Amino acid sequence: MQEEIIFAGFGGQGVLFAGQLLAYTALAEGKHVTWIPSYGPEMRGGTANCTVVVSDEPIGSPVTKHPSIAVVFNNPSLEKYEELVKPGGLLVINQSLITIETHRTDITIVRIPATALASEMGDVRLTNMLLFSAMLAQRPVVSLETAQEVLLEKLGARKAELHAPNLAALARGWELGRQAAPASEST
Repeated sequence: MQEEIIFAGFGGQGVLFAGQLLAYTALAEGKHVTWIPSYGPEMRGGTANCTVVVSDEPIGSPVTKHPSIAVVFNNPSLEKYEELVKPGGLLVINQSLITIETHRTDITIVRIPATALASEMGDVRLTNMLLFSAMLAQRPVVSLETAQEVLLEKLGARKAELHAPNLAALARGWELGRQAAPASEST
């Protein structure tokens, strides 16, 4: 198994943290992993993306032109990465911020109103965990249980107040990802 995943959005949406969580979780499960961040000079509001490669075997290259999975947080990210996803791949879309239509029929497309749900849950910063776990529900690159454990470890005691909301977001995203219609029904 080898999955090449791109998380993409604006700076400040937790794009890089979602990729880091995937990378640390893969390491915790004994998998081979690479994580490469890319972001503009702005702290918030600029472009941000990261590529994570997870494999059972040694990884030949940490770079991918055609990811098997793309998790996109905004319109520019959808415009950039939709065409690049491999046929048979997965595209997870933040339906709250993405207003343009998709046109691929050869990939699975999952739409989650992540920003709206995160706001309802009391913290827009939960958007990344909702999309992350929806991705895992469709493609279990790592286990949700390990991701939960790693998340709590990375947040640590210093950010204990964030434990419960982030775990709730992971559970809700997983549920929505499991309920999502296949691409043929959702396009």
